[in-house]
Amino acid sequence: MCTVTFLPQKEGYILTSNRDESALRSPQNITSITKNGQKLVFPRDKGAGGSWITLSDSNRLVCLLNGAFERHERQLPYRISRGQMVLEFFDYQDANLFFRQFNFDNIEPFTMIIIDKEQLYDFRWDGQRQHVLALDPQERHIWSSATLYEKEVQDKRKKWFAEWIAERTDFSRAAILELHKKGGEGNPSIDFMMNRYNYLVQTISITQIIKTKQVVEMFYHDLITNQKRTKTLKIKKE
Repeated sequence: MCTVTFLPQKEGYILTSNRDESALRSPQNITSITKNGQKLVFPRDKGAGGSWITLSDSNRLVCLLNGAFERHERQLPYRISRGQMVLEFFDYQDANLFFRQFNFDNIEPFTMIIIDKEQLYDFRWDGQRQHVLALDPQERHIWSSATLYEKEVQDKRKKWFAEWIAERTDFSRAAILELHKKGGEGNPSIDFMMNRYNYLVQTISITQIIKTKQVVEMFYHDLITNQKRTKTLKIKKE
């Protein structure tokens, strides 16, 4: 839930998420459930039972990063986990209803990347108020977790991403995965594949969402066990 890129494609997009966490919280499978008339697929967190990235057959996606704009002091206990909130998003008909009706009181600060039909949102909760930004889904975007990467490092990663874009014409899923595995400057504390505190926090998985005209696919690579899983959903017609 700590480094995310979004790249538009001819008939859809590719969103890729590196999760930086304790290896003890690394699921090895993709979970499938039905919720509010939608089929959902997601890697279920071994801690609180929620997820940092969830996909539905109604052409909706939520990807979570810890923190809003800057590192915050935790104020435990929180009402529910942010990962459980990700699943509850799909109880709402659209993102705007979620923004207006969900109770964010006593939820730890977060950033949510939301794809709701054809809309792309950067949604942040700083612990006090909401910040909703509609983004251009035809542009390329990158996010880094505010709890792990100071603004200076976030800006450096944005520069790496911009340089990578400028140097190539191949934006295939394989090329993007390569970026998420090898991007950086050789410093394991801030590279895309990160490792800090002697593996206490490290990149434990990469999840990639590939949307085409009729289907959306979740590819999940558990880097701890080297297990790879794929789930494909046919997008429901409206």
